[in-house]
Amino acid sequence: MSPAPFSRSPDLKQLRDEGYFVQIVGGYLVMREVPYVDQQRQVRRGTLVSPLSLAGDVTQAPQPHTVHWTGDYPCDANGTPIAQIRYHDQVVDLGHGLVARHGFSSKPAEGYRDYHHKMTTYASIIAGPAAVLKEGESAMTFTVPDEDEASVFNYTETASDRVGIGALSQRLEGEHVAIVGVGGTGSYILDLVAKTPVASIRLIDGDEFLQHNAFRAPGAPTIEDLREAPFKVDHLAAIYSRMHRGISAHPFAISPANVHLLDGATFAFLCMDDGAAKKSVVERLEAIGASFIDVGMGLQLDGGSLGGILRVTASTPERRDHVHAGGIAFEGGGGDDVYATNIQVADLNALNAALAVVKWKKIRGFYRDLGGEHRSLYTIDGNELANGEVQEDD
Repeated sequence: MSPAPFSRSPDLKQLRDEGYFVQIVGGYLVMREVPYVDQQRQVRRGTLVSPLSLAGDVTQAPQPHTVHWTGDYPCDANGTPIAQIRYHDQVVDLGHGLVARHGFSSKPAEGYRDYHHKMTTYASIIAGPAAVLKEGESAMTFTVPDEDEASVFNYTETASDRVGIGALSQRLEGEHVAIVGVGGTGSYILDLVAKTPVASIRLIDGDEFLQHNAFRAPGAPTIEDLREAPFKVDHLAAIYSRMHRGISAHPFAISPANVHLLDGATFAFLCMDDGAAKKSVVERLEAIGASFIDVGMGLQLDGGSLGGILRVTASTPERRDHVHAGGIAFEGGGGDDVYATNIQVADLNALNAALAVVKWKKIRGFYRDLGGEHRSLYTIDGNELANGEVQEDD
């Protein structure tokens, strides 16, 4: 994590300058080594954790006013719990190695001005009794961390920790994702995956980003962007690398000759029409033990309106038979005929991408998955979502 928030936010800088041991961990501001008194009147140390509100790398007014606490419940010098700050006594896994045992609430009438005001207020309430029992005890340890937390993001991701799902997001860490084909659906998959803490995202596509792509991909390219006719992967990598550091661009059409580009991937999204090339991709992914999702869209213009079906087919090392029993087509597609025969609309590309990413997160345990379906079909005219290849109960 860049040290920028501590250099550009006066309240964070003041905390460190005054000797508080503070770090940014995930989307939290963490104050370590805060002394407190337990019920046995022993002086111990715990950690205060506050959700962090940032605009870029500059702090905003603290929201919410509550904090988490990792230690036992703090007491006064007589060993009586400090009741006025009690909020809840639930064990909460915050992710990032932080497990809170209690939550505190103490809000000034005017609210907290900044994070220095907030964190020092809580530290004073908790640490004050410790100084009574042991002279000189203070949260100001003058300990500065050697290095702040490394991150795949260029700025702190505060959304997950703000709503308490940081531990779930950690299930996506370490994932190496390949997106094969970054046209309509693939580009929206990138948009969603780039907002997760996966270790890397490799983009594989040999096509240029042209006029028609601009109208079925996220964002709004300029006319100057289109005049340059960049490769799709280069255009998209330049945009999403502003947020995620792990994106790499591979401007090649996938084929049996270069399927080694998939080596090292732990998960892949297949957003390609060339059936013959897809067969070699599937074989390689199965050989390296990677899970993958294949997406498909079939639309028809009939009676003056579009109808059709969106498909999401998942394959994991535990369940692959359906892929080779007609679950994925390995014939047709490829070449210039794709754009003449394959109707695509941005909103349906986005929906297909969202369904695929939701299934990926189910496989990784982020979302609840009671059915364990490995194939789903969305029919437009009936607004129906049907599951197939559902996990049978033992």
